[in-house]
Amino acid sequence: MIIRPIAPRDLDALEQIATESGPGFTSLMPDRDALSRKIDHSVESFARTVTKPGDEHYLFVLEDSTTGDIMGTTGIEAAAGVNRPLVHFRRNAVIHHAEDRQKRQIEESLTRCQHYTGCTEVCSLYLRPEFRRANAGKLLSRVRFLFMALHPERFADTVIAEMRGVSDASGQSPFWDWLRHQVADLDFMSATQLACCGQSGFIDRFIPATPLCTRQMTGEAIAAIGQVHEDTRAARHMLEREGFRHRRFVDLLDGGPTLECRRSDIASVRETFLANTVTGQQDPADNSGGTGKSAIVANASCSEFRATVTDQVWPTTYSNDLVVEPQIAKQLDLGDGSLVCCLPLGQTNKQSQKRQPPRHKQANEEIRYAY
Repeated sequence: MIIRPIAPRDLDALEQIATESGPGFTSLMPDRDALSRKIDHSVESFARTVTKPGDEHYLFVLEDSTTGDIMGTTGIEAAAGVNRPLVHFRRNAVIHHAEDRQKRQIEESLTRCQHYTGCTEVCSLYLRPEFRRANAGKLLSRVRFLFMALHPERFADTVIAEMRGVSDASGQSPFWDWLRHQVADLDFMSATQLACCGQSGFIDRFIPATPLCTRQMTGEAIAAIGQVHEDTRAARHMLEREGFRHRRFVDLLDGGPTLECRRSDIASVRETFLANTVTGQQDPADNSGGTGKSAIVANASCSEFRATVTDQVWPTTYSNDLVVEPQIAKQLDLGDGSLVCCLPLGQTNKQSQKRQPPRHKQANEEIRYAY
């Protein structure tokens, strides 16, 4: 499995993913022209020289290097909500006071707001069902944080993830089914397309600025607030293990939660480290404990970024070197002495926590050793 930046030749596969992922997967809509523009934007973003996050969008694909099949996608938006508003409902507690404390009531309301403008957003994570295998989901999710650790100047201090909300097999959302009768007689798919295509005035026209009281909602709509689609549960749990938390902001259309975390607090960002490549096999005299421990391993490039999951790398105890099996090194375009980026997937090796990042013009001080 190889992660790489998306390329124009991947358009057919991306369109197929956008179609099979369903109407709730709002970051990839089945519009071929829009998808082609998204690919072009991603290619340009990877090629840019960046000193601070802007309108860059980085879209990666997971490729089976044997068959060439595209197994899935994952992406990062450098600064969400800058060119197009990023609008949520904020969940607020409303207290109805009474002289008798026993009679006070606490209700919840939803208020439209723009809270996350300029934050980095992780998005477009989709693993096709026929390619679900060991470590594939971890690679798609955590490689984004390795890339952030490798290129911190490209991303904001706060990272968010808008999670897909509850909907059924036909694409109907219980949250929107209630809301549509209050604001607009549009089915969920039509509303999603209008919102995702940036139709001018859609939110102002259809989503009220005045608070909505949840006590007026159906039981199904209330139960969906802050919950995720069944296909998204594993992704949510993975993000929560990274340190992401729900801060009471939910999607306007399906009520799905938005999670957030400071970039520097994301576990995979903290655990990513840089080393110098040494191609070869593990030294039998080296007892560093790296044998058989899976890790995401990548080169230090941007536009030519490549990453994979392997247990064929071994940290050394005597230098800032990482021994990489020759075939893996070839797949990642790593040569002896070149920088290699590594994110352990298991427990870290405390013996190597004292290491310092190698001095190199591409090395970044925010990348810390975790072995």
